[in-house]
Amino acid sequence: MSRGPLASLAGREARLVLRSGTDAWIALAFAAIAGGMFPLGIGPEPNLLLRIGPGVLTVVALLAALLTLDRLFQGDFDDGSLDQLALGGVALELVCAVKMLTHWAVAGAPLALAGPVLALAFGLPVESLGVVVLALLLATLALSLIGGIGAALTLGARRGGALLVVLILPLMVPCLVFAAGAIDAAVQGLAVTSHLLLLAAIVVVALALAPITAAAALRQALGA
Repeated sequence: MSRGPLASLAGREARLVLRSGTDAWIALAFAAIAGGMFPLGIGPEPNLLLRIGPGVLTVVALLAALLTLDRLFQGDFDDGSLDQLALGGVALELVCAVKMLTHWAVAGAPLALAGPVLALAFGLPVESLGVVVLALLLATLALSLIGGIGAALTLGARRGGALLVVLILPLMVPCLVFAAGAIDAAVQGLAVTSHLLLLAAIVVVALALAPITAAAALRQALGA
């Protein structure tokens, strides 16, 4: 595999992101609105907010990142670019990997970096904010990888966005449990290593298998 085609693909994805950079703002706006409604609805009860904060933060981040996942391959499929990518000089598995990682960089990583702001709204201690960022980075990366499979499987389907949610959300339960568990452990001053290692293991497995599975689904959709 030559370096040129892969670099060109990465540059193309970066240009597309810069040209239509609304995805990150949509995800961030959803997270801010959805996350901010909980303290407003529950009221000034610090103990309750502190108890539900880790779970709410993780759920809101994953749902916000999921909002833009259905368009991962749809634009290229609609304008015929996906056929050219499948026949180009870069393996379709690498194309899928680059697209998944680009989605995470645009929609997932900004949510993780903004996580401490919502965490403070729930009264989480400042000492736990580093764990909040790391847990959300891993969880949203897993979502982009696993969700890429769902985006490929539902490509061209009617109501593909709703079908994608039904397919992906059950698979994200382990990530939700481990990410929320890591944040909750950090809040309580307990060890977080085991939770983060399990999250990292999910990411490693997904990074190895998701591009291969998504590429197979895309070939099926393209009739290749």
